[in-house]
Amino acid sequence: MTETSLPSRAEEADDQRPRRSRSAWLFLRDLLIIFLIALLASVLIKTFLVRSFYIPSGSMENTLQIDDRILVNQLEPNVMPLSRGDVVVFKDPGGWLPPTAEPQKNPLAAAIDWVLEGVGLAADDANDHLIKRVIGLPGDHVVCCNALGQMSVNGVPLDETAYLKLPDGVSAVSQEPFDITVPENSLWVMGDNRYNSADSRFNQDKPGNGFVPEGNVVGRAILVTWPADHWTWLDNYGDVFSGIPDGAPAEVGAPKPTSAGAGPDE
Repeated sequence: MTETSLPSRAEEADDQRPRRSRSAWLFLRDLLIIFLIALLASVLIKTFLVRSFYIPSGSMENTLQIDDRILVNQLEPNVMPLSRGDVVVFKDPGGWLPPTAEPQKNPLAAAIDWVLEGVGLAADDANDHLIKRVIGLPGDHVVCCNALGQMSVNGVPLDETAYLKLPDGVSAVSQEPFDITVPENSLWVMGDNRYNSADSRFNQDKPGNGFVPEGNVVGRAILVTWPADHWTWLDNYGDVFSGIPDGAPAEVGAPKPTSAGAGPDE
C-alpha cells in the first residue's frame, strides 16, 4: 500500500502566495478597466450630450444667479431644433465680451483643472461664452415696444412678466426701441435682467449686427445644478410664445437692426 504524504503548512503557504498575488493583480486590473470605461463615458457625454457651465454675471437674473452651475443639452440645436424662449449658451459671435486675461495658475493646478473640465467634473469657465434667452428665430420680425411696453414677435405681443427682471416702476421691456428681422441661420437673444444685459440689442455694431449664428450655439441650458437651493429645471415658457406664426424666410444679408446704446452687463 502506497502512502501519500500531505503537504506541510509551509508548502501550503507557499502555494497561496502566488494565488493571492494573482488575485490582487486581477482586482487592480479590473479596477483600472472600470476607471477607464467611466472616464471614456464621461468624455463622450461631455462631448456629445451635456456640458457644465457656471454663470459669471447677473444678466439672466432672476432666472439664473451669479455663480450658478448649469447643465447644457448639446443635442440642441444640432439634433433637436431650438424654440423661442429657450435659454442657450453660445460662443461669442465677435466682440460681445471684452478681452480678458487668463488667470495665472501653477502647472499642477492647471493640469488638474484641465483634466476635470475634460471629463465634465468641473464647470467650464465660459470666458468666451454667453447665455441668453432666444426671442427671435430665423425669419421672425421682432419689435419693441408697443404702448404697453411689450415686445412683439411676428405681430403677437408677449407677456414676459413670468421671467423678466425690470427696474421698479418700469414697464417697458427694453430701454431701447428696436425693429428687426432675424436673418437665416441666426437668432435674436436677450437677457432676462433686461436693463442689465448686453445682448443682441447692444451688439449691432459688431460682426453679425447683434444676431447669433446658430452654429455658435453650444446647447440649451436645462438644469441648475448648484448651489443646491437653486436646483431647478429651466423653463422656456412656451405659453409666452404660443400662437406666434412662423416668420417669413429671411436672407443672410438682412437689414441692420435699429437700436443704440450698450448694456452694463454681459
